[in-house]
Amino acid sequence: MRILATDLPEIKLIEPRVFTDRRGYFFDIYQALGYSDHGIEARFVQDSLSYSLHGVVRGLHYQLRRPQGKLITVLQGEVIDVVVDIRLGSKNFARWTKNLLSADNHRQLFVPPGFAHGFTVISEAAAILYKCTDYYDPLDEYGILWNDSRLGIDWPVTAHILSDKDARLPLLRDVPDNLLPQLTD
Repeated sequence: MRILATDLPEIKLIEPRVFTDRRGYFFDIYQALGYSDHGIEARFVQDSLSYSLHGVVRGLHYQLRRPQGKLITVLQGEVIDVVVDIRLGSKNFARWTKNLLSADNHRQLFVPPGFAHGFTVISEAAAILYKCTDYYDPLDEYGILWNDSRLGIDWPVTAHILSDKDARLPLLRDVPDNLLPQLTD
């Protein structure tokens, strides 16, 4: 596999080795030794699957008490995946990166704890697999409004579909410091 650079050095865009022939293709979604060889030492404890229709925006989500690192793989369709550095003390605070992830390009994204994450579906529909480093805790859900003008994220879809909860998320400037992750070394 290859690790490609993103606009945020902690975010790893991964191109797995894909074996293709007349029958189709095969690749490892995750193999601990291969990932640790590239500095991804995560221990995954939960797999989650999201299915969304064209124009859906999910995010920008994060956790504090049980922060989740995520390995994201698109199994069907295409998404534009966005990660925002919201760690207090980070030189990249409020900077973001976006990447095309699709079932065709097989690229994966590793997002360590401390970043806000979201995506929008640009195909008819998309199925996304998340490998998570901690368990989901509904009492530990936080987020930033997807179209916060301070962030200036260029979302490619004009007809956005959001959950009521995501539509009510605060702007980054309105989140108290004690509800943002701290930079850790």
